[in-house]
Amino acid sequence: MNKKTFKPSSELPAGFIDRQEEELLARDLLIFNIKKVMVKYGFQYLETPSFEFTDSIGKFLPDKDRPSEGVFSFEDDKKWLSLRYDLTAPLARYAAKNFNNLPRPFKRYQLGTVWRNEKPGPGRLREFIQFDADYIGTNNLFADAELCCLISEILIGCGLTKKEFIIKISNRKLTKGLLEKLNIKDEDKQSIALRAIDKLDRVGLEGVQYLLGKGRKDKSGDFTKGAELDETQIREIIDFLSIKNLSDDNFARIQKIAANNQTILDGVNELTLIKKYFSLLKFDNFIFDPTVVRGLEYYTGPIFEANLTFGIKNNKGEEIEFGSIGGGGRYDDLVKRFNNQECPSTGISVGLDRLIYVILQKNKIKVEKKTPILICVFDEKYMDYYVNILNLLRTKNISAEIYSGSANIKSQLKYADKRGCNYVILCGDDEVSKNLVTIKNLEIGKQMSDSLKDRDDWKDYSGSQKTVALDKLLNEIV
Repeated sequence: MNKKTFKPSSELPAGFIDRQEEELLARDLLIFNIKKVMVKYGFQYLETPSFEFTDSIGKFLPDKDRPSEGVFSFEDDKKWLSLRYDLTAPLARYAAKNFNNLPRPFKRYQLGTVWRNEKPGPGRLREFIQFDADYIGTNNLFADAELCCLISEILIGCGLTKKEFIIKISNRKLTKGLLEKLNIKDEDKQSIALRAIDKLDRVGLEGVQYLLGKGRKDKSGDFTKGAELDETQIREIIDFLSIKNLSDDNFARIQKIAANNQTILDGVNELTLIKKYFSLLKFDNFIFDPTVVRGLEYYTGPIFEANLTFGIKNNKGEEIEFGSIGGGGRYDDLVKRFNNQECPSTGISVGLDRLIYVILQKNKIKVEKKTPILICVFDEKYMDYYVNILNLLRTKNISAEIYSGSANIKSQLKYADKRGCNYVILCGDDEVSKNLVTIKNLEIGKQMSDSLKDRDDWKDYSGSQKTVALDKLLNEIV
């Protein structure tokens, strides 16, 4: 009996993807544009490692139903390590470690891959890149206002127009105070209620009501446990969610909802001050939205996120609820966890992969792919001639390669077509003996006909090729 040969799967785990050149080039260009804004605003570059002690970064993720509460972890030498799920928690650890040596406020930006063990979806991966900017060690709300201006400038610099996104602002103290007023003290119920509010854009008002109550089953059949609040509590939360701006009338509504709850009033006063700073900064692309709560549990005050104002489609061409492409807020207690010293802080993150997904779909960015000039191999005996051509091109920083396979000329030309080469160089007996090169311009007629059998067919194919002296090659290519 033949033993069955094991064949590993070529598929990837859900939430992970291979990235093609177009996306990677777009990413490089976006990173370049983002870094320019970061430097312009006075932030300095920092890098922290991918792994941290699990206790150090804490468990502030909203996806409690996943193993390890949404974090990829393993045990090493009797200590648990985790892949970072964001760049903020490691920054807090860094700030605590270097507390006495850092200027305060400490303004840093960082680019890095993060991992979350959560349910993947369109534009929502388990491995993705974030770009963060943070102020460590200041309670001045001008920092929060400036971060909103910063993310707006980043999105415009990456190709979006002002009308294609909006910065939504709110304050965690509003929802915290509302839960206090409704006597919702159980931490699990508080967390579930906040996550329910955060999902309004995705599940609608009815879905939020279910999540505040007994729970909700989604289209896939997955059931999400609810906060199990009573009808009065649910109704007051839904009423609060209907307030969509900070006009005088709505300010009065919030004061009435507050019912002398100082936490809610503090939240409103902070938002009012941020609006004043927006006015000074001449920034008006924002709205107040009480449904913004941000999923991470370390936020303590003002919160904000950038949302698109146009529809995004998945790979099947179906329009989807995409959610935010960036956001952040104030986390005044995160550094304090380590050293028990006051260190109010605020920051913002841009989901780079989500931003690329949007930019490429909307054709907002033109990426120039550098394809090589292919030097075809007619005969191995002419390799010294081919290498001479190769060196000539590369010394002028022109991308070039000698065909490294073992196929005939027809297959070499098909290879050039698949690579998207603009030029191929053909050198056989005639060219080598006379110190010539034949240059074929593939921009004229990209598709190769199966009828092209040999080099003579190529010569007759079109006027897209030229034979010149070797020392004139650069004049034809550059």
